[in-house]
Amino acid sequence: MFLAGDVGGTKTALVLVSRDEGPEHFLATATFPSNQYRNLETIVSEFLAAHPVSLEGACFGVAGPVIDQRAEITNMPWVIDARALSVHLGGVPVTLINDLVAFAQSVPYLQPEHLATLNPGKPDPRGNIAVIAPGTGLGEAYLTWEYGHYRAHPSEGGHSSFAPTTPLEVELLSYMLEHHHHVSYERLCSGLGIPNLYAFFRDRVFRRETAEIAAALAVADDPTPVIVDGALDPATPCPLCTATLDCFLGILGSEMGNLALKVFATGGVYLGGGIPPRILTQLRGARLLDAMRNKGRFRGLMERTPVHVILDPRAALVGAAAYGLID
Repeated sequence: MFLAGDVGGTKTALVLVSRDEGPEHFLATATFPSNQYRNLETIVSEFLAAHPVSLEGACFGVAGPVIDQRAEITNMPWVIDARALSVHLGGVPVTLINDLVAFAQSVPYLQPEHLATLNPGKPDPRGNIAVIAPGTGLGEAYLTWEYGHYRAHPSEGGHSSFAPTTPLEVELLSYMLEHHHHVSYERLCSGLGIPNLYAFFRDRVFRRETAEIAAALAVADDPTPVIVDGALDPATPCPLCTATLDCFLGILGSEMGNLALKVFATGGVYLGGGIPPRILTQLRGARLLDAMRNKGRFRGLMERTPVHVILDPRAALVGAAAYGLID
């Protein structure tokens, strides 16, 4: 039996899997509100008390960078140490990985029903795979073929410097530099970034905003859903919100192409995170792929690169289990 987990600031999900049945077959699972527990060890103890088993090992995908098998959880006062967890579990091996690495490791196990294909392309069966996930932030990771299987690797590429590709994006960068010393892709291409795009279009392009949207934003805890909903309103879409979403698609597509080039992703690009499933119809339009393919002499390579959206809500858990079982 093997324990795997997806540890975040809001919730922590744990599963039990077996080596014989594989990481996609959950034998037991439970979800816990993270902020109601003082540490991960307490959650693990509660889970194993309900499901007493003899463990072979454990692997946890955590929302934060992992350095020397130790991680501080984003938006939580937890510090997770693999060595301390191993002692807590009686000495079994414990591995910590970034949550995007866990998410990426699920890709080889995804079934067709777990994917929405934007471009079938011509995949290399053992080619490198890029994973990019716009959610609250912008996560990136990649997979390489090693010793008969795919292995996921971490990246903090979402924090790399934004590079404009159109005159409008040049203006956007200038606007953002008035407010930030460093403008990353995450500042524009994420749930945190969409309000920055909206502010740019409001202040520099439209110089006004719809009264209904302004009122909704004034009382919203999270402005991003308001802006996205305003763009997707089938009856009266907000022009400012629509421009914001269109710009988001262009920047996302450009960074998808950047990542694909950097890791030579002939196996495909996979989109994850909370935003893509919400805007799947817009992702199927020309804007995203046109921006991804705008790579000069490498346009042909981009056209051959498969692009898929991950729809499986269990992906991070499957990936954490798979990563641990590989080890």
